[in-house]
Amino acid sequence: MNVLLAEWLFLTPVWSIGLILFVGMAAAGWLGSWLRKRRDRTHPKPEAGKKDKEDSQEGLIVSAVMGLLALLVGFTFSLALDRFDNRRVGVLEEANAIGTTYLRTQMIDAPYRAQISQLLADYTDNRVALSHEKAGSRAEALMVRNDQLVTQLWTATRAAWPTMKGLDFSSAYLDSMNAMIDMDATRRAARRAHVPAEVFLLLFIYQFVAAGVLGYVLVGARGRQTGAFLFFLFGLSLLLVIDLDRPVDGGVTVSQQPMLDVRDMIRANPPAVYDRPPAPVPQL
Repeated sequence: MNVLLAEWLFLTPVWSIGLILFVGMAAAGWLGSWLRKRRDRTHPKPEAGKKDKEDSQEGLIVSAVMGLLALLVGFTFSLALDRFDNRRVGVLEEANAIGTTYLRTQMIDAPYRAQISQLLADYTDNRVALSHEKAGSRAEALMVRNDQLVTQLWTATRAAWPTMKGLDFSSAYLDSMNAMIDMDATRRAARRAHVPAEVFLLLFIYQFVAAGVLGYVLVGARGRQTGAFLFFLFGLSLLLVIDLDRPVDGGVTVSQQPMLDVRDMIRANPPAVYDRPPAPVPQL
């Protein structure tokens, strides 16, 4: 059941989830209002002192329910934001790792320099395409291509090792290649990291319960307007959390600009560029 709930949360359009959420809260609010009207019909009106006491108790209940709901939404938002920030940092770190590896590759002798440089260019293009692809057959094909390129990169590095193992930068080169490959696993794990589906299930249930409580307590046209406004605010907050927890197809996604920048750098600076004498830097 948890797997089905997770798939529904992360594959269903946000507007569709929002429609279900708001309809559910409206139904719960109507049920609470109906129960209040039934209770008022079947019970005599309390005396003034007793009525004030009941109103005070209802006010405490509403405050407690809404306070706990705000705490749960805030806690879930913090979880989603933490995962979003991890994905953002991962993009920058991988871009730095690829750029460093590419520049160090230019210190290798031919023919390995051109071979590894081309593999790095293909790997970067594939990573950029994968970062924009939603779950599906196309994403799976890109992931297979990604794994193949990682294997080819390490195979080419192993083949080039005898030609550079005596050089001072050889260990640093292996470190940069390892860091780049490690970032593949890091970003893959970050993409799969979501707020647990059980947390969202609890939030949905609690949203409906809170809507029912408000529908029961808030009476009259003004009370219903206040309740509807609160439903709308908390519903939007939950939808924002769901959207933020989606790595690719959400409205709030991680910028891939660092990866685009390193891809442009690789395209603009093929290995032949580093064979030419450095051009003079223009004076400002």
